[in-house]
Amino acid sequence: MRWRPDWLRGYDRRVAGQDGLAALIVTLMLIPQGLAYAMLAGLPPQTGLYASILPLLAYAAFGSSRTLAVGPVAVVSLMTAAALAPLYAPGSAEYLGAAMLLALLSALLLFGMALLRLGFLANFLSHPVISGFISASGLLIAVGQLKHILGVPATGQALPELLAALFEGLPATHLPTLLIGAGSLLFLWWVRAHLKSSLTGLGVAPALAGNLAKAGPALAILVAVLLVGALQLEQAGVAVVGTIPQGLPTLALPPLDFTLMQQLLPAAALISLIGFVESVSVAQTLAAKRRQRIAPDRELLGLGAANLAAAVSAGMPVTGGFARSVVNFEAGAQTPMAGALTAVGIALGALLLTPWLHDLPQAVLAAAIIVAVLGLVDLGALRQTWRYSRQDGAAQAVTLAGVLLLGVEVGILLGVGLSLLLFLWRTSRPHMAVVGQLPGSEHFRNILRFSVVQSASVLSLRVDESLYFPNARFLEERVGELIVARPEVRHLVLMCSGVNLIDASALESLEAIAERLHSAGVQLHLSEVKGPVMDQLKRSDFLQRFGGEVFTSQYEALCALDPDSTRRALQQTA
Repeated sequence: MRWRPDWLRGYDRRVAGQDGLAALIVTLMLIPQGLAYAMLAGLPPQTGLYASILPLLAYAAFGSSRTLAVGPVAVVSLMTAAALAPLYAPGSAEYLGAAMLLALLSALLLFGMALLRLGFLANFLSHPVISGFISASGLLIAVGQLKHILGVPATGQALPELLAALFEGLPATHLPTLLIGAGSLLFLWWVRAHLKSSLTGLGVAPALAGNLAKAGPALAILVAVLLVGALQLEQAGVAVVGTIPQGLPTLALPPLDFTLMQQLLPAAALISLIGFVESVSVAQTLAAKRRQRIAPDRELLGLGAANLAAAVSAGMPVTGGFARSVVNFEAGAQTPMAGALTAVGIALGALLLTPWLHDLPQAVLAAAIIVAVLGLVDLGALRQTWRYSRQDGAAQAVTLAGVLLLGVEVGILLGVGLSLLLFLWRTSRPHMAVVGQLPGSEHFRNILRFSVVQSASVLSLRVDESLYFPNARFLEERVGELIVARPEVRHLVLMCSGVNLIDASALESLEAIAERLHSAGVQLHLSEVKGPVMDQLKRSDFLQRFGGEVFTSQYEALCALDPDSTRRALQQTA
């Protein structure tokens, strides 16, 4: 049986028309973005166009999202530059070959994750860490592009280096370049913030007004190219894109240098993971709006195919872009055919438009990048996260500061490492509550929060966390403290309604607790043990050795161990 995507069933002229309109709008947006993000990655501008042709076709064939728009994105471009700049001169043939190899490694890692169904690894990147990373990357990218606005040389991988280099170059600011860059910034900001409402006020339909606003960067490029050509500003020192090869990319494998592959593997792993998280987040959000679903493992396959296509077509690492996907969705795209048609549009641009882009000022592309990435910066989220959870807020702050001060890779690793450490610390001291019976009911609640009836001889302890190696000793200590403080207790019932796992370390602790309690004249019991946990306990001899019982509910435990207490509680009113 021949394979074909599900979305091809029922594909008709109406759907094709909606996909075609969305493809036209995204093409107008993607051509300047492709050029800009290639420049951000330190690559020739045509690389951004090449990375927007075959990768889109590959994702349309293998991805699961109907509206995700794949291609170069700002954060991945920044990570590409951070990985390659220490190795080769930006723009050189070796640099381009390394970028292709980076895309190939990303593809292989994504294929491997899809084969092993390792999409869950993305869960190790918490939302606060991702938020801090994206905000810091947006700031870093924006500051890094100011050198093109000012027309001065400035290099650096972290904020202090970039600011120092920009400050040192300020006296050499090139005035024509500054005027073009600043004018482009103001125009693009106005287009982004006000053009849609202005056109709507003039009677233009809201949908058309929104689509025209999305084409703002294309208009800025057109005006800038005409201005530079008419006034001969290149001769006056304005840096332009220059000659862009006309035509489609030549298909070829990147240079397979195994030493270089080892050097690039950590960066490829981060790019793959972060690109996957960003793509899946966008795809799930857009799919939910139409009551559709995506398959994370299919997304790994689709993104892997897209990066493989980029690797063999002189491209760069790619992933699903947030802004581009939203535009694709709002423009009415119904299927991945919109992405395929966008690829055709980009290919026509590479064939027909590149000679006209010679006079495109680099300052205009820099302005387009700055306006795009500043929309990603959300420093207010740090305050909100800190207010809700200081641990998550600390992870977000460390990620943000790490990326800004130490660089992209170090920053994200610091954030992930701190998140995991804080998780281990938090779960190493799980919440445990002594509970009593609510008067007039069969329910049990925390004695510190509710007025409850307690049994003198039965201590009911609710554990609100899975039991595993970091918190096993803490459980032993807590039980010991409670038993010492209550000499009249003869039974301890661990209420396990919140326990989803008991690992080998925790099992040994339970055995130790049972033995110590027995020597003190106290019997250990369990209640409300979940099925999977019970199945796990049955694979050991603990249930036969600990001497107690496993009760279905805490009420059943109290009825068996201290019926007078449950009777008194039922007779009282809340």
